[in-house]
Amino acid sequence: MAGWLQGEVVERKRWTERLHSLRVDAPVDPFEPGQFNRLALDIDGERVGRPYSYVNPPSQTPLDFYFNTVPDGPLSNRLAALEPGDTVQLMSRPQGFFTLSELPDADVLWLIATGTAIGPYLSMLRTETPWKRFERVVLVHAVRTAEELTYGDVIEGFREHGAQFSFVPFVSREAHPQALTGRVPAAMESGALERRVDLPLSHDAAQVMLCGNPDMVRDATEVLKAKGLRKNRRRSPGHITTEHYW
Repeated sequence: MAGWLQGEVVERKRWTERLHSLRVDAPVDPFEPGQFNRLALDIDGERVGRPYSYVNPPSQTPLDFYFNTVPDGPLSNRLAALEPGDTVQLMSRPQGFFTLSELPDADVLWLIATGTAIGPYLSMLRTETPWKRFERVVLVHAVRTAEELTYGDVIEGFREHGAQFSFVPFVSREAHPQALTGRVPAAMESGALERRVDLPLSHDAAQVMLCGNPDMVRDATEVLKAKGLRKNRRRSPGHITTEHYW
């Protein structure tokens, strides 16, 4: 039966004041990239847990979880204070359907995230699946400041796929020479995002995954619908697959 099990922290990385990665050894069941687990601690006699996506691919250990701390949050600040050798509770079985296996085929795969929601895409892109199924893969990561453009070494590794891979950063609160400015939905609506990579966001060519800030997910979905794309559902395959990240 599915249930809680104990994991051991092997590394904690602090990216910024509020962004952290927690790497954990735990005998969890196999998962599919895009799925999530729950991390939990016992606080004041109560088990407090929250879902976190796997950032590592299924073939690699330790398990990698990327998160931001929340002011006065009962769990995230405690997770950010864990040290190697400390323990944390996880669920044995993965959850979620934000996976490539739920997508129809297409020429171009767009993976669009805000903040820590880039995590599940990093898991997906470190497998063979997207590179075999799609002619082009575009990873979009929208953050507030340049220091939040994390996992740069992992993203750089995807460049071994040459012209098949494109990375588009957005930085909203400061100038950055490689980044677009403003909000992702506005760049979709104006065509700036498509022009950046010279690829279409069209119903006959694209599958789009949206993950992160609910406002971005909602507004981007509406822009895509206006372009003729529709939500992807098992009984009615479409082009837009979404996951809110809080």
